[in-house]
Amino acid sequence: MTLRVPEVRRFADKEAVSRAAADEFARAARAATAARGRFTVALSGGSTPKRLYELLTGAPWRDVVDWGAVEIFFGDERRVPPDDPDSNYHMANQAMLEALPIPASRIHRMETERPNLDVAALGYEATLSRVFGVPAGSATPPCFDLVFLGLGPDGHTASLFPHTAALRETRRWCVPNWVPQKETHRMTLTYPVLNHAAEVIFLVAGEDKAAPLAEVLEGASDPERLPSQRIRPVDGKLVFLIDSAAAAKLARF
Repeated sequence: MTLRVPEVRRFADKEAVSRAAADEFARAARAATAARGRFTVALSGGSTPKRLYELLTGAPWRDVVDWGAVEIFFGDERRVPPDDPDSNYHMANQAMLEALPIPASRIHRMETERPNLDVAALGYEATLSRVFGVPAGSATPPCFDLVFLGLGPDGHTASLFPHTAALRETRRWCVPNWVPQKETHRMTLTYPVLNHAAEVIFLVAGEDKAAPLAEVLEGASDPERLPSQRIRPVDGKLVFLIDSAAAAKLARF
């Protein structure tokens, strides 16, 4: 196995990034459904992917995906109920999920409202094990067809924040993570499962992302400080879809 060099695609603005991401979603969904009869995808939270989710509910993307064959997961979640405005699930549901004919049994949210987050994370691992047919605790994690990720101004992705315990997880697929920067717990997928995906797409837009993006792509290796640097699918494709504002400090890409 060899680590892949990231593919970086530049676009004029966030809208163009979102449309390119919708094209990638539809392409990956058609290919996976044709090959295996279903499409597994992990969605990202935050502000950048919301427009992507809105686009997927309309033409042409809505009409070219077999939504009954889509399995929806989430890369991370805040410790809030599912109807809270800060919930990643709530955002995706309002922007996309409730408007599409995806069976409820195929939408797998992280139950972060449960009092014990470790139990909730183990429950999410059990769901992954069941859906993917991979024994829980296996050294070979589930293989998502597609994972969407964002890039935080501090270099974090999902809820893998700088210098937090989840960065050092090597076996678990999903863990609670105390984030002192936010003074809260989060739940997140871990590097073992994220780096086992067939394709990972970072959506990066806005001038506040220019400095961290340049450090992640062109700076010295420092994944404890810049957790996004450790996203490197071992047998998959890594793609950055970025707008011109986010690309402003790049020298090589």
